[in-house]
Amino acid sequence: MGGSSSTQVTMLGLDSAGKTTCLYRLKFGQYTESRPTVGFNCEKIQVENSSGKTSNFTVWDVGGHDKTRPLWKSYCRKSDGIIYVVDSTDKERLEEAKVELVKILKAPEIAGLPVVILANKQDLPGSLSGSDVESVLAMRELPTSQLWHVEPTCGVTGEGLEEAVEKIADLIEKKRKGKRKR
Repeated sequence: MGGSSSTQVTMLGLDSAGKTTCLYRLKFGQYTESRPTVGFNCEKIQVENSSGKTSNFTVWDVGGHDKTRPLWKSYCRKSDGIIYVVDSTDKERLEEAKVELVKILKAPEIAGLPVVILANKQDLPGSLSGSDVESVLAMRELPTSQLWHVEPTCGVTGEGLEEAVEKIADLIEKKRKGKRKR
């Protein structure tokens, strides 16, 4: 996956989950104040994993307002994986986040895309742990063929973000290897 080729990843989640903050933290290595996304942002990022391998990603950060969500499928069609960001402190909207996640993962043209959930805003009081977010989103109820991982993160400090990108790279590679075996 290294070299000059770029892996396409779509970053989704409800509005105010912290998608753009996470993306710009990965891109610039520091906190960058952002505004609500109308439409999408697209950035190329490069991440070096723990073994020194560099991965290049083109990340499509798609707005999460309810009027934008029907467009999510279009962005995912050419994607190699999904990063789904949830606000770990917004317990009232986690059910809505779950419904939207299940809806996108069940779409025939997207089924089987690896997904990494960012349990974001871990720096704030009252945030749910990664395993609690996994539970609320009912990740273990997904089909066994669905590759997924939940990573506790903080877009402001950058905690967990590089690990999450390493994980999506691993899951995408695993999916590609699985396809080659058939």
